[in-house]
Amino acid sequence: MSDDTERQYDLSRAAVAIKGQGDNGATVVAKGRGALAEQILDAAFAHDIKVRQDPALVRMLEAFEVDSPIPPPAMEAVAVVLARVYAANGGHVPVPPQESVNG
Repeated sequence: MSDDTERQYDLSRAAVAIKGQGDNGATVVAKGRGALAEQILDAAFAHDIKVRQDPALVRMLEAFEVDSPIPPPAMEAVAVVLARVYAANGGHVPVPPQESVNG
């Protein structure tokens, strides 16, 4: 892409990046929509961080502020809700993301 071409962003696109898991819970390390979401995704891809497209999960995780811990009970609740959503939609339950989520 040339420097004189302005990049067009999908303003409806959202991304949430989380770090950590297990007993200490996870932490939201970045979140945003539109251009910021694209920057989060670009950074994830550049650093070989796993990315998962899951709009339902993004909507749930967007409720947490950046640098806010996501306690294990909240992550368990998210997992239960998502399992029900996927089951209701006739889909399989995917493996949960490890580092980054986008939608």
